[in-house]
Amino acid sequence: MVFSAQTEQFIAALADSLSLQQFVKISLGNYKGTDEGLRQILVRKVLIKRMPKLALTFRYKTRDIVKNFNEEEGVKLISEYLQSGFKIATLFTTEKDLIFEELNNGKVVIREITASAKEVPAASHDKEKARLIKPDDKSYLTELKITDADGRVFKNAQDKFRQINHYIEILSALIKELPEGTIKKVADMGSGKGYLTFALYDYLHSVLKLDSAVVGVEYRQDMVDLCNAVADKSEFDQLSFVQGTIEDYNAENVNLLIALHACDTATDDAIFKGIKANAELIVVAPCCHKQIRREIEQHKVKNDVSFLTKYGIFLERQAEMVTDGIRALILEYFGYKTKVFEFISDAHTPKNVLVVGVKKSPKSLGGSLWNEEQNVILQKIKASKAYFGIGYHHLEKLLDL
Repeated sequence: MVFSAQTEQFIAALADSLSLQQFVKISLGNYKGTDEGLRQILVRKVLIKRMPKLALTFRYKTRDIVKNFNEEEGVKLISEYLQSGFKIATLFTTEKDLIFEELNNGKVVIREITASAKEVPAASHDKEKARLIKPDDKSYLTELKITDADGRVFKNAQDKFRQINHYIEILSALIKELPEGTIKKVADMGSGKGYLTFALYDYLHSVLKLDSAVVGVEYRQDMVDLCNAVADKSEFDQLSFVQGTIEDYNAENVNLLIALHACDTATDDAIFKGIKANAELIVVAPCCHKQIRREIEQHKVKNDVSFLTKYGIFLERQAEMVTDGIRALILEYFGYKTKVFEFISDAHTPKNVLVVGVKKSPKSLGGSLWNEEQNVILQKIKASKAYFGIGYHHLEKLLDL
């Protein structure tokens, strides 16, 4: 294909704008070619896997088709389209706008006008999701092998990074329900490697600008040592990790108590600690529900769902629901507004139930009316235990109900 001098001039200006980081966009229009329905091509710069590309949007009468090309391929295609049906094209740069036009008599002219854009647009492929925890300049994410030194999330850590942000989004909404300045002390029970503990501390201090102390409680000493070292390196002065069990931890004055994936009755230990501390917010993601399942299997009460629970998988699911349902009732008895919902976690536990208790205001918990509500809740717990053949619930036993 032989290109006209004007086409070569226009394409050279395009190549220069890309190399000098002055490119804004291109619009090709007034199509008279053979591709039926094609009206326009719009070109913008994008980043795909951190590599610069040119995204060509082929605008038809009834649909748009987007194709991405490396810059060299994209420039070549644009030059070809200028020779095969498009009668006008406008190159927008931060220095000038260049208009390529083929007149009715076949003559091609190029006009230069004042730049209509003064800044290069962000070259994002899709509109990036607004995340509460961003990967840039977060040394703890680098230390925990979530990002590299330049703030790029490792491919094998993408799920973990999404999980961290999803978790912070949930906690952010719950914290907003509390009076301002409530969160002064946080305890994360069973903090593990501390991914979520670090992210929460970062959010509380960097985003909410709170002066909150955060403690991660973890039984494995090597994890405690690792996390304390990362906290020290990150200069997170009010974040610390202690070795111990949930059962033994002194949760006095804790405002927000968290326990994610504490196994079986360890979740009950955590809720118990939160209730005794009068924590304003209790958030647990239970894991394993062996205690109640053993109770159901031991007593084998016949009820309306017995035809289901003769199958092990259904019995397991029933034990999960009953365990967490009674936990929610017990939280309500002690003056918490409860929520139970599903949230997305990691590949090993892809879906989790989150049990949340938000402390009600003291004004709503006084008087005989509240005592009557507590009695109703106790009767619900008693009836549920009888229906499913449960001798006791561990949390109920801890609280001596």
